[in-house]
Amino acid sequence: MSEEPSDFIRQRILKDIEDEVITGGVVTRFPPEPNGYLHIGHAKSICLNFGVAEEFGGATFLRFDDTNPLQESDEYVAAIQRDVAWLGFDWGDRLTHASDYFEQLYQFAVQLIEKDKAYVCGLSGDEIRKSRGTLTAPGTNSPDRDRPVAESLQLFERMRNGDFADGAHVLRAKIDMASPNMHMRDPVLYRIRHASHQRTGDSWVIYPMYDYTHCICDALEGVTHSLCTLEFQDHRPLYDWVLDNININFHPPQIEFSRLGLEYTVMSKRLLRQLVENGVVEGWDDPRMPTLAGLRRRGVTPSAIREFCRRIGVTKQDNLVELNLFEFCIRQDLEGTVKRGMGVLDPLKVTITNHSSVPETLSAPWHPQREALGSREIPFGAELFIEREDFAEVPPKKYKRLSPGEMVRLRYAYIIRCDEVIKDATGEIVELRCTYFPDSRSGSDTSGLKPKGVVHWVSACAALPVRIRLYDRLFSVPNPKDLNRDLNPNSLTERQGFVEPAIVESEDKHFQFERLGYFCKDNVLPGVVNRTVSLRDSWKP
Repeated sequence: MSEEPSDFIRQRILKDIEDEVITGGVVTRFPPEPNGYLHIGHAKSICLNFGVAEEFGGATFLRFDDTNPLQESDEYVAAIQRDVAWLGFDWGDRLTHASDYFEQLYQFAVQLIEKDKAYVCGLSGDEIRKSRGTLTAPGTNSPDRDRPVAESLQLFERMRNGDFADGAHVLRAKIDMASPNMHMRDPVLYRIRHASHQRTGDSWVIYPMYDYTHCICDALEGVTHSLCTLEFQDHRPLYDWVLDNININFHPPQIEFSRLGLEYTVMSKRLLRQLVENGVVEGWDDPRMPTLAGLRRRGVTPSAIREFCRRIGVTKQDNLVELNLFEFCIRQDLEGTVKRGMGVLDPLKVTITNHSSVPETLSAPWHPQREALGSREIPFGAELFIEREDFAEVPPKKYKRLSPGEMVRLRYAYIIRCDEVIKDATGEIVELRCTYFPDSRSGSDTSGLKPKGVVHWVSACAALPVRIRLYDRLFSVPNPKDLNRDLNPNSLTERQGFVEPAIVESEDKHFQFERLGYFCKDNVLPGVVNRTVSLRDSWKP
């Protein structure tokens, strides 16, 4: 690396290279459990693990922690691979599964029993929890802790053979029931699960725990730096204990970093699964979800997510990142690349009384500062739609949009003046009758008129109807604690709007609707346009 390392992990890797602690290249791993979809918190870990390996010319394993068949599925495996690839990372031939090592894991457990470092315990789950003690009181030994080695070996083999029901026995490490670290109080290494596994079928009925599995997999795969989030810091002594007590010739260091917390959402697959299963959202890819699938459908780009992860950095301090920073990264990424068109979310009809019934065609650039994006044709006729909020019958002070007797410019078109307001029987405004000035055409204006402002519009004769989904924050408070109480009831609103035909005809997915925000075409629901993010300081649900 030519630049000074930007965080403590990169500094550690650089030092290990300089000290020749590692000589065969940097190896990292991203080890998701296939029990749900990845979210933006995982993106931080993905970017870190794959990023540092790329920077130091190393490699990264995508390893599935598939040790709990009750919650895992092929759907989640496929979704995780899709999301990691979408972010722009390539694992090459390093796609592995914990289940690839089930036999080796079993044999290492046998070694621990033979060394009297593990024993088969017949206590129930509740009994084990009660016997562990508290943070201030030591635990109590299991009555099976001093079971003879030969007996534990025989029972463990019978566990593997399926001779016992779920919960009848577990394999526990024999460490220290008085340890100040609760994870070291004879933790469970194996449990019985009579459930079919998505890869191994019914070959196994005992499954290893994560704390036992991932350190061994790290060692078998030659991982040089096992990067975990801070909640695993207290698990590190167990990580080291397992590797120190089996016959394996490699011992990776576990290094912890802070996990990502983002305002107005939750970063837990368990809680996100509740939202899906309870019907609060429409699925794992609902654009309100912080999942990578949801963000992708909403129109957030991989480069925006990677930039966000770069900006928040890697530290040892947990914190709640402001949503504004994420939205800034999204806008910054889209600003320089997407076309700008016109759409109307809440249409108000405008009739140009002095225009002929023959439509005309205007030309406009797709972006005022990006000539490379080209231009498009915009139909203009006697009937238009403008945004309802761009008209005020009784305008406030310094109002710069349309009002009775006042003028505005239609973007890329003409200046118009409001002459008459038409209302229905309830008093709601249903139409504006206006005059346009033919010599005020944008780019060749010779009228000398001074309009108050500029508004966007679409031609009624050519505009295409679309369902527009406006997404707000999923929760109403920055740090939600209660999934029901803290939900934002207005996280999704729908409008029946109109867009200029060039937007629908374009193969581009992303657009900025002038003055409204960034939008994208939904890749699941035909005819639906999702708002990706509002313009700066203009969030409107």
